Amino acid sequence: MRSDAVRIASLVPSLTELVIALGLGPRLVARTGFCIHPAHAVAEVSKVGGTKDVNLAKLRRLAPTHVLVNIDENRRETVESLREFIPEVIVTHPCSPRDNLALFEQLRAAFAAEPGIAERAAALGEELADELARSEAQAWPAQRVLYLIWRAPWMTVARDTYIACMLATVNWRSLPAQDGGPSGAARYPVLQGDEPWLAGVDRVLLSSEPYRFDASHLAEAKALCPGARAQLVDGEQLSWYGPRAAAGLRYLRALAESG
Repeated sequence: MRSDAVRIASLVPSLTELVIALGLGPRLVARTGFCIHPAHAVAEVSKVGGTKDVNLAKLRRLAPTHVLVNIDENRRETVESLREFIPEVIVTHPCSPRDNLALFEQLRAAFAAEPGIAERAAALGEELADELARSEAQAWPAQRVLYLIWRAPWMTVARDTYIACMLATVNWRSLPAQDGGPSGAARYPVLQGDEPWLAGVDRVLLSSEPYRFDASHLAEAKALCPGARAQLVDGEQLSWYGPRAAAGLRYLRALAESG
């Protein structure tokens, strides 16, 4: 396909940010309402609903040639519908910071005809590899961590999610100590609040997304895990993959180093 014929729809915030970082912004014709970064680059790009409730009729009218989706963030039935009218459906599923290296290559290969994309993908890969090496070079004290993404009910992350694997780079082991599998609700367990292991949590992290925790929730989180330190964290830094991964590793190291 000619480079100037490429029309990209991104249905994942992290992937939209990656599209821009790779120099593909002029090819972006659709995004979700959650795709807000970088603000200056996405302001004029049409919104087609959310990650879970895509406006398929509007997306069809925009006539993308490629659509970027993610196993965790988009519904299977939505992806199957997209295959009916979009020639290239690019499915992604990074589950650890290191998986971003393969993600950069996946998009480089998909849009290889775009000028400068190989150099930009390589630069992103080199920055990430450097930050991974910095994290791996340090001996981090083990911490048992509860990462909260929702309240009423409390929800957290399984150990095979991207967030948990990010935390593991500084030896913060997420609880509960279970995997959620390749897809589905088990990847984000619901807590009853009376689990015995809550008493052994060292640190409770209250994410800024998808639930917007703030200082008013700290006491509630402390009551959930009385022996733990409770603190607010930037969910974008810890859960967004793509070009934000390197900055996320730096942010996490700073958290760990602050005690």
